[in-house]
Amino acid sequence: MKQMRLVFGEMLCELGDEYPGLVVLDADVSSSTQTRLFAEKYKDRFFNFGIAEANMISAAAGMAACGLIPVASTFAFLIALRAGDPVRSLVSYNNLNVKLAGAYGGLSDFADGASHQSVCDLSVMRAMPNMTVLVPSDIDTARGAVKAMLDHKGPVYLRLSREPVGSYHGGDHAFEIGKARVLREGNDVTIAVTGILLAQVLEAAEELDKAGINASVVEFATLKPFDAETLLSCARKTGAVITVEENTVLGGLGGAAAEVLGENYPVIMKRIGLNDTFGQSAVSYRDLLNWYGLTAKRIYDTAKEVVKLK
Repeated sequence: MKQMRLVFGEMLCELGDEYPGLVVLDADVSSSTQTRLFAEKYKDRFFNFGIAEANMISAAAGMAACGLIPVASTFAFLIALRAGDPVRSLVSYNNLNVKLAGAYGGLSDFADGASHQSVCDLSVMRAMPNMTVLVPSDIDTARGAVKAMLDHKGPVYLRLSREPVGSYHGGDHAFEIGKARVLREGNDVTIAVTGILLAQVLEAAEELDKAGINASVVEFATLKPFDAETLLSCARKTGAVITVEENTVLGGLGGAAAEVLGENYPVIMKRIGLNDTFGQSAVSYRDLLNWYGLTAKRIYDTAKEVVKLK
């Protein structure tokens, strides 16, 4: 297990020499985002803007216009909301090569509560024209996503969690933007997931197997552009789809899947996520997952429900 933010910081350091135009910007939280690692190694290529997120994004836009590859990092809600204006008007509108790293995504900042938790950033960033949205699920996809983000030409939003994550891809760091991965084949129900709730989905799939229900597990580490082809292929095979995300069900993975299925191949569908609500403070991250039903048990119960409806 390893914290995703640490993987992010280490990858920036690892790729610094390979990408001489790479510069890293932070908004006074480099110890939290782990961009401090890059600052220690490449002090002339690191810029701390203090608690001035909109200024940081504006500067990143200018750097990109000059040919650099700026990675601007702070808490996810600050990028998507407080700095939303320059993200929209400067970065997305001009299709600039700015990389936005949103740390502490979802409910992972459990102690600080609703003010600091990012439960709509995926919806906001997915709605931005020209924006690519990446949501890694584990150590392997986090490593791959950082490299893929730097190789991609154009704006990218990378959502990172504070929570320690495992490795579910056997050390395979390959990451193809715009392509979902079918991690498990099944005929009864498709479970589509984005982000670190993959661990809950895989646990649920194992329990469903014991109950005689074979679930396909599809990982959408790229939320935008959305891999409609893979989702439709799985939906035609299973006839039922569940989406799982650590985000509001409005406009994120659940929204993307509903749009594709509604227009092309309507099937029984259930969305698991935050139901139009804010987060809250808790003693632990696990407490919040239990409170909002973002658990293997909820996924298991929902899968049994949709299979009965077929």
